Amino acid sequence: MTSMTVNDAISAALAEEMRRDPTVLMFGEGTATKRRDLLDEFGPARVRNTPLAEGILAGTAAGAAATGLRPVVDLLFAPFLCYAMDEIVNSAGKLRAISGGQFSFPMVVMAMTGAGWGVGAQHNHNLEAWFVHAPGLKVVMPSNAADFKGLLKAAIRDDNPVLFFTDIALGYAEGEVPDGELVVPLGKAAVRREGADVTLVSYAKTVNHCLDAAGRLAEQGIEAEVVDLRTLKPLDEDTILASVRKTGRLVVVHEASRLCGVGAEIAALVSEKAFRSLRAPVLRLTGPDAPAPASYPLEQAFVPQAGAIAEAAAGLVRGA
Repeated sequence: MTSMTVNDAISAALAEEMRRDPTVLMFGEGTATKRRDLLDEFGPARVRNTPLAEGILAGTAAGAAATGLRPVVDLLFAPFLCYAMDEIVNSAGKLRAISGGQFSFPMVVMAMTGAGWGVGAQHNHNLEAWFVHAPGLKVVMPSNAADFKGLLKAAIRDDNPVLFFTDIALGYAEGEVPDGELVVPLGKAAVRREGADVTLVSYAKTVNHCLDAAGRLAEQGIEAEVVDLRTLKPLDEDTILASVRKTGRLVVVHEASRLCGVGAEIAALVSEKAFRSLRAPVLRLTGPDAPAPASYPLEQAFVPQAGAIAEAAAGLVRGA
């Protein structure tokens, strides 16, 4: 095991995949400047800076993927994806099906998202549910360094377009990463803590808030099970349902706004397939339906924190 930051885990995954497969290349806004190690090793033909032109970047990636390459494109901040919706959603996401499988689009679109750096509303907006709703796309949002490495490697090897979101507050978080080859399959959630009283489902940095909340709940005699989705699409329904059938209670936690968010889909899933196991209503703790503030303290208030999660879960268990 090696301790590394999330940013280092991402760099390691990129380097390993570029060494393994010469069709993997990376380009984006500031890519060659930020990833000098990749530029030095693989050269400017495979690691390139680009203009600030997100639609052109995504369209170039889709074209490269259709011709047999495996591009990784960095669009920096998630709100910039608004400029590339046609290329990602209407082209890369649909053309494999429209072509009857004659083309594949093995491309990864990376973007940073979430609160933590005080970058303001036009750089901080959790848009993951948009892409979950789009046919043909896969969506990944890891919570720790090992999963960032393993899931990015899996995303690069996948023959479909993958949106790979980095929660900006996790970039410098350290974690233990297994040595050697590490590929984490897309579509498989992880149970981070086992419990019998209530299930906490989350992804990205709010997984850590759920683990903190589970520790607080344990002090009250309440055992919470924490499920880290890791991949939002494909969604690991089996792990979610198995946990809820065991505990009978569910709290879904994410930073993105509540309306039509991933939590709504999970609540519907559980209501449809595990209703008889529920002992209390499903709760969602989310960010507000408002632009994110630039103030760091206000950003923290914007995100569901451990205390609120623990209070909500305890209320479900006690019937409050």
